[in-house]
Amino acid sequence: MIEYLLVFLGGAIPWLEIALVVPLGIVSGLSPVGVMIAAFTGNLLTVLFVIFGFEKVKDWLTSRRKKKGKEGESKKTERGKRIWNKYGMPGVALLGPFFIGTHISAFIGLLFGAKKANVTIWMIASIALWTLVLGIATALGFNFFVREF
Repeated sequence: MIEYLLVFLGGAIPWLEIALVVPLGIVSGLSPVGVMIAAFTGNLLTVLFVIFGFEKVKDWLTSRRKKKGKEGESKKTERGKRIWNKYGMPGVALLGPFFIGTHISAFIGLLFGAKKANVTIWMIASIALWTLVLGIATALGFNFFVREF
């Protein structure tokens, strides 16, 4: 049971998220269904926290960047902006988990004017899709994530 709690927490932590946690959990011998549910739930809860706490998070990040004396956008924000300009919210949501992370994807969608409901729907779809793809691929034995040395 503790293993699934760790998967849940790993899914909730930005930059670990589902892309790393799902394959690692399954490869370590845990139930693929349990891993997918725990990782999906952990990742989604924290993404929803970002979506519904957007204004506070935005204000906090702005003040933090000012305190550090950083001007302009971060590299992740610039990358997100390029994806946004090319693909819109669906692209940011679907490509985000591998390029900028789900949390940053949700934040960027909101930052560029998408409605909270739209961001929520696309992020749920993206997290569910990638959780299933990664979980099924790993469970079926594809060696995308594990190499023999």
